[in-house]
Amino acid sequence: MLEILYQDEHIVAVNKPAGWLVHRSWLDSNETVFVMQTVRDQIGQHVYTVHRLDRPTSGVLLMALSSDVARTLSIQFEQHQIQKTYHAVVRGYVLDDGTIDYEMTEELDKIADKFARPDKAPQPSVTHYQPLAQVEVPVAIGRYDTARFSLMELKPETGRKHQLRRHMAHIRHPIIGDSTHGDLRQNRGIAQHFDCSRLMLHASHLQLNHPVTGEPLTLTARWDESWQQLMSHFGWLGIAPHLERVEFPAPAGQDSELIF
Repeated sequence: MLEILYQDEHIVAVNKPAGWLVHRSWLDSNETVFVMQTVRDQIGQHVYTVHRLDRPTSGVLLMALSSDVARTLSIQFEQHQIQKTYHAVVRGYVLDDGTIDYEMTEELDKIADKFARPDKAPQPSVTHYQPLAQVEVPVAIGRYDTARFSLMELKPETGRKHQLRRHMAHIRHPIIGDSTHGDLRQNRGIAQHFDCSRLMLHASHLQLNHPVTGEPLTLTARWDESWQQLMSHFGWLGIAPHLERVEFPAPAGQDSELIF
């Protein structure tokens, strides 16, 4: 059963788990669990996708319950009328707010995009970011005796493929758990010392006007257990209480330097 965040006669939103494909794909013919089919079976109604989340990303996934509403929502996404807010854990200290305005060449998959133009011009890509907290932990990852991480709030203005992952890597603060654009030593260190092997990127909020009523609507997805355990290890519980499910005590004997 997937967690349903909102449902009415026109739309449904769920909290997509990390590792789930949104729909059936020939890129992974052995996969048997998909968000769309699970939601359809769960609510007993056909659903229509209007946006996507990468397989390793968790969080708010909005779907329409009719083709007309799906078209309306798709236009809202295309015209940037829907505000998306993500949270991420990244390598290193980020101390100031900023905007990444960095054009990106489309990443093509060898199978899914084999008919796409390889010479397509770079596309405008903009991400706004705000650091929420920093931590230095006494864990040797790489050549240093300690490791530094930041909790980030990310708001993409555009919606390019892997935009947040590529943008954070571009400013030398890759998202933890990103096996394509990230720091593999950091990923292995987090998995080894903190038992967290997922991509630390979560779609926390969607803000939109309801496609039928026009009423403002904010959809929020809380963090999963892996997120909360890492937040506990880093002493970050309480920074975003609206995203937490339960209270986790701080790990015993934790010796971390926190900067807020």
